[in-house]
Amino acid sequence: MKTDPITFGTDGWRTILEEFTVPRVRAVGQAVSTYLTDNGDDRPVAIGYDARERSAEFAEELADVLCANGFDVVLPERDRPTPVFAFGIVDRNLAGALVITASHNPPEYNGVKFIPSDGAPALPSVTDAIADRLAEPQSVPSDEHGTVHTDDFVSPHAEHVLELVDSNLTEANLTVAYDAMHGSGRGTTDALLKRAGVSVDRLRCESDPTFGGSAPEPAPENLETLIEHVQSHEADLGIANDGDADRIAIVTPKRGYLDENLFFAALYDYLLEQESGSVIRTVSTTHLLDRIADAHDETAYEVPVGFKWVAQGIADHEALVGGEESGGFTIDGHVREKDGVLMALVAAAMHAEEPLDDRVDRLLETHGTIVQDKRSVACPDEQKAAVLSALEDEIPNSIAGVAIEDVNTADGFKLTREDGSWLLIRPSGTEPVLRVYAEAGETTLVQTLLDAGEELVRDIQN
Repeated sequence: MKTDPITFGTDGWRTILEEFTVPRVRAVGQAVSTYLTDNGDDRPVAIGYDARERSAEFAEELADVLCANGFDVVLPERDRPTPVFAFGIVDRNLAGALVITASHNPPEYNGVKFIPSDGAPALPSVTDAIADRLAEPQSVPSDEHGTVHTDDFVSPHAEHVLELVDSNLTEANLTVAYDAMHGSGRGTTDALLKRAGVSVDRLRCESDPTFGGSAPEPAPENLETLIEHVQSHEADLGIANDGDADRIAIVTPKRGYLDENLFFAALYDYLLEQESGSVIRTVSTTHLLDRIADAHDETAYEVPVGFKWVAQGIADHEALVGGEESGGFTIDGHVREKDGVLMALVAAAMHAEEPLDDRVDRLLETHGTIVQDKRSVACPDEQKAAVLSALEDEIPNSIAGVAIEDVNTADGFKLTREDGSWLLIRPSGTEPVLRVYAEAGETTLVQTLLDAGEELVRDIQN
């Protein structure tokens, strides 16, 4: 079988299990060991893992390689959310963390990501340096080997989050339906909500490495039971995490699945009630945030897709909040890594103060309606660069009769029309597809823009 090279995409290396083999995982472990050693960092390393069938086994292989290179390793007692390890790095002053996870991908996938010592996603300069060091495992003399011990990563994270959000929800009499999708949020996110005084209805909180036979992706089509539970008034709010609980999805009584862009806008609005600050959003995330920022004399900064760029933007601009339309967010005072566990508590606190549907209604009435949608166009990874290069020569002067006012090439091609609506075409960092996004004031125009974007791509492919 031909084996694809190990490449670190938007959020680590992910691939099908047939290619995610023990020798290749151990090579990644050696690369990280060499990278840390070359940088003079001999502090301990955390190794976490998600709920997939062989994730614990792969984590143990990584631990073996790190220890053979002289590093002490800290493991969790079971699969846990990725963000608790990101926080644990900073809390424990570690060299970094390796996490075995394929996040929202189907059960036949797995992956590994490296989080550096600042608890933020690794930038390309780091992942490129690790990729350059891929090699067969080595070993220092046995008397210099590191040790492995198991510890609790969840409790310190929970204490920090409860202090950061500072919200006792007992008096709110709030019931939240929590859907773990059989992922690593089970026993962590729901436990945090209960500690804060929330009554929790637990859905799909049993361990199942197959995730019930589907991907642990908190998209509307995968959350039908949660949506029904909330809209039948059995709960005040619905919350779901993806497989490794670094992302969040929200369900409300009125809207059902709450578009992540609208939740982000509501989140920023809520935080601005408490303190001032800018917002970091990706090129694919709603410009409603810009309108909210303008109304508060603040700034919305645009960065490429990938939470590493959101994290860098937060650092550069000391932002109040950063996020992306795929459901990843973090706030000031926390590590610069997306955290679906933290955001579950923030969402509950938001809803207790003002129902999310009411807040979203108010924002849209104040700042104008914004609708966004996206599509995927199949495109093998090896063809993405050529298609995007060819696209540069095919950019139209107008779309649907309205002139293009700006072309942003920071991440693919973002075409903004004179009326403020926009079309974005960019390569996925995790799947063999090109993403086509559009945002406008009404649904029909969004679909028109998406049609135009998809046609542009297919004309080049043909």
